[in-house]
Amino acid sequence: MSNLDTEWLDLDYKPALPNNRQMGIGIVGAGEIVESCHLPAYKMAGFKVVGIFDLNKERSTKLAADFGIGKVYGSYEELLADSEVLIVDLAVPAKVQPKLVEQAAKAGKHILCQKPLAESYEEAKGIAEVCRAAGIKAAVNQQMRWSPGIKASHTIIQRGWLGDLLQATISVNVKQEFANWTFLREIETLEFMYHSIHYMDAIRFLFGKPEYIYADGARFPGQLTKGETRTLLHIRFPGEVRGLIHDNHNHIGTLEDRYATFRFEGTEGIIKGTNGSLYNYPVGREDTISYYSRKLHPDYWFTPELHGKWFPHAFMGTMGELMLAIEQEREPSNSVEDNLDTMRMVFGAYTSMKENRAVYLSEMD
Repeated sequence: MSNLDTEWLDLDYKPALPNNRQMGIGIVGAGEIVESCHLPAYKMAGFKVVGIFDLNKERSTKLAADFGIGKVYGSYEELLADSEVLIVDLAVPAKVQPKLVEQAAKAGKHILCQKPLAESYEEAKGIAEVCRAAGIKAAVNQQMRWSPGIKASHTIIQRGWLGDLLQATISVNVKQEFANWTFLREIETLEFMYHSIHYMDAIRFLFGKPEYIYADGARFPGQLTKGETRTLLHIRFPGEVRGLIHDNHNHIGTLEDRYATFRFEGTEGIIKGTNGSLYNYPVGREDTISYYSRKLHPDYWFTPELHGKWFPHAFMGTMGELMLAIEQEREPSNSVEDNLDTMRMVFGAYTSMKENRAVYLSEMD
């Protein structure tokens, strides 16, 4: 209890940033995610965006004007040839990412890849191999790790306040119309691949590598997309540790009844909170967190106030970690190599759905 008065207030949840924030970034893609997340986050962090490229030059020109970006490239090759660009930030669909990574790695650029890393596990492994052979730093934009609630939970867990971990649960029941994104309308691998991938990565970040998963997915009558929009994922870790992800994007009730919650439990404590970005999306609100630990106080729930949201604040974390890895000459914690375990979970989930069985992550290799 000696440092309780101050330690519980400092959960070290804000993204760590490099000393050198002027490493040149070249952005590929000028879609909604770049406008609403990448560029606002980089502006907050003080990162240097050298230029931007998109096949829709009108769109990239607009974002360059809105965010004070000096260069609008006429081609991807022009971006790669720019000596000011140290890092290529890919904000593109998974189907085109492997080829773009290969070109950037050949040009000697460090890369922040978009998630999902690829549309197949073999392609994801190929990306890791290309980056390894080129000797460049390559990370994946799994930014939920840096959302305030998840990052604060990581701090609590690392300090041992939960004791031995037992259960991770993420529950989401919201209204999200995936058909608003053209490329998601026809894809058959939807919810696990493009949404619950965040929760898989976050739970793995907190609890480690699972042994196996068991997945189920379903549609909603009359939905406009082909893929699954309602999912359940059971996760088994070594020993007695378990995880559960429940995700429904078809909530039919009132706004007040929608929720996006997380709960992490151990032998000595509990964390519970909300993922604020999914409340009244895309407006959102700040995350909340409460935690209890018998190691700290037997009768008290701590409820510190968190500042920031998953969107856009956590995007400072993914790029900031890549920059720190470059600065410190180490691998980023969100490296493409590390992300292969998240990809094993995603593609394992689809195998589980198809074959109606538990799938061990080791099977994916």
